[in-house]
Formats: sequence, C-alpha cells, structure tokens
Amino acid sequence: MSAIFPSHEPDVLVGTEASLQKRGDQFRLLLQVKTRIPILLTAAGPISLDLTLLCGQVFHWDRHADGSWTGLIGETPVRVFEKNGVLQVTKGAASLAKNYFALDHPLEEIYAAFPTDPMSVEALALCRGLRIIRQPRWECLATFITSSMKQVAHIRSMSLALRRSFGRPTKYGHTYPSPAMLAASNEDALRACGLGYRAKNLLATSRLVARGAVDLDGLAGLETPALREALVKLPGVGVKVANCVLLFAYERLDAVPIDVWIHRVLISMRRGRGGTASQLSQYARKKLGPYAGYVQQYLFHRARVLTK
Repeated sequence: MSAIFPSHEPDVLVGTEASLQKRGDQFRLLLQVKTRIPILLTAAGPISLDLTLLCGQVFHWDRHADGSWTGLIGETPVRVFEKNGVLQVTKGAASLAKNYFALDHPLEEIYAAFPTDPMSVEALALCRGLRIIRQPRWECLATFITSSMKQVAHIRSMSLALRRSFGRPTKYGHTYPSPAMLAASNEDALRACGLGYRAKNLLATSRLVARGAVDLDGLAGLETPALREALVKLPGVGVKVANCVLLFAYERLDAVPIDVWIHRVLISMRRGRGGTASQLSQYARKKLGPYAGYVQQYLFHRARVLTK
C-alpha cells in the first residue's frame, strides 16, 4: 500500500470515473485494510493538482516531498494527494474540495472548444488537468489587488506575510485575514508585509467591504460587463485585476486577464501586430472562444514554463 498511497492516507478519494475503474483492484485492497469506507467522488475529466496549484491562480498551498499538498479552502485546513487522476482529501472536506477544485467543470468539453493554433494546442498538451479554482471572493480580490506589477513568487510572499500577520493559525498555515481584520489595521502594518504602494489600496478596499459599502456576494448576480464595471471602481482594481477576480472568484470562464505574459502571447498570435488594451481584449475573447479564461490560463502557464 505504501507504494500507492501516502502514509498519512486521508479518508476521501476523488477521481475521474475512468481512473476509478482502472484502479479498481487497488481500491478493493484499500477497503479491506481500512475500517472506514472512503467516499468516492468523480470528476468531469482529468485533474492535475500540481498544475492547478502552481499555475499562478492561488499562492498559499505547500507541496510536500511525498507529493501531497496542504493549504486552506477558506478557513478549513486541507491535505490533498493526487496520483494517476485520483485525489485523496482530508476527511470531512470532500464537498469543499469538490467545489474548490471545480471537479464539475467538463474539461473534455472545454478542451474541444480550444483554439487550434500551435500555441494553444501546445498549451493544452502541456497543461491537461489544470482546473480553474473557485476561490473565496474576498481572498481572491485582496490577493490580486496586491499582485500589481509583481511576479508569482512575490505575490505568494505577500499573501503569506498577510496571513501570518493578521490571519488565524491552523494546522496547515494561517487563514487569509477578513476585510474587518485588515480594515482595523493601518497602512504601515500592511507595508510591513511587503505590499509597498499596494497597502493603501488594500486598506481602502477592505474598509469598503468591511462596512458593507460593497457586497461581494451580492455582486455575483450582475452580468459580466456590469460586474467588471463594479469591480474596477474599487481602490487598486484595474481591468486586469477585475478580470482575474471575474475568472477565479466569480467563475466567469470567458474572462481574460491580460498581463505581460498574455500580452506577449496575443501579440504573437496577431503576428506582431500591437493594439490598445481594448483591442487586445476584444481579440482575445474572439480568438480564445467561450472558455477563453481557461485557454488564457493554459497559455499563461505555458509561457512561464518555456521561459524558465
């Protein structure tokens, strides 16, 4: 068993129907040696934890030598392990994990809608199993406010510093501080977490949310253009950050955040022709199709991998 599952074996298994059938013998053996029958959850298509958690959409998860990951889904500490398309999740966190990792997203259907240009085809081959996570709305918004002009490693550093300074300690790290926690702080305290000029914006937005001037859950009922317009009114939120929040927190899978990486990709797709931000955004939505947000994330990860 040690060759198949880690020694800290959680109680919940998550996988695709095909992988569960393929590994039926291992599951029968597992049921014979465990006193509690694992809950089996199926995913609509492949799942890759490494790709999903390393592609620049979340920044607080830790990978361990045995291949497992630990982190928080909201305020719930979770350990998750993936091998051959099967996930094992901390007992009691099955429904959280199923929603968070978007196991209901029909990846094969999404893949069928991918563009057929060479870069998109290569990105798909490289990133199969990467899923767009459903992030907690405040955590996502606040994190991407701090992301301006920063690379993934720097965003992670700031996120962890904010968690350690203002969050609640748990088994697997600190929770992300609530709007009220940050609203009660000050700019100097946020700057001490490495935020620089971003501290002022995060503080201002946290105070708006904390006093109820902005209802992030209430905004979910808006159509995408209206939701984007509402988000860009918040301090520290431009179009790029708004599109990140649309994609990762509001599940608007056609939203395309255009950062420096995707800007280069789009210029290459246009054979070197530039354009305004509005023109590139319009081109991206048309070129990348109905799941443009997924295509964008695959292209983003491809670009980062190929430059390392």
